Amino acid sequence: MSERDDHELRVSKIQDGTVIDHIAGGHASDVLAILGIDSGTDEVVSVGMNVPSNRLGHKDVVKIEGRELSQNEVDVISLIAPAASINIIREYGVAEKNRVERPDVVEGVLSCPNHDCISTDGEPVASRFAVLDDGVRCAYCETLVREDLADHIDV
Repeated sequence: MSERDDHELRVSKIQDGTVIDHIAGGHASDVLAILGIDSGTDEVVSVGMNVPSNRLGHKDVVKIEGRELSQNEVDVISLIAPAASINIIREYGVAEKNRVERPDVVEGVLSCPNHDCISTDGEPVASRFAVLDDGVRCAYCETLVREDLADHIDV
């Protein structure tokens, strides 16, 4: 075994599921929140945090066994982790590999922090946000959300 081998990250392969790679360091917990994964989940999840990365300096990686993400989930992840790649794993191999793309609009996946907005709970209107370079803007009340987007996830 070479000296380099001693310093490599070793995480077992998954048979089927999703690997979310190139998440900015320290944001794996935001991605888990988007996906509704917490300590009470039955899903098998592996998380690597602050792993050295040539592209990002440090990155996080999330592996979820037995689950492929919906497009809505991928769209919201793109807001939190715009450099992420989504790898679909089937029979231990990469079946699909895609970089996330920030959509122009996200619908029904974020909740507006403005309690008077027509898209809040109890109203018959799905939320709709324009995606900006530095956050999102509610299409109904124009409220800007620039930080802590994970706190407004409604997937």
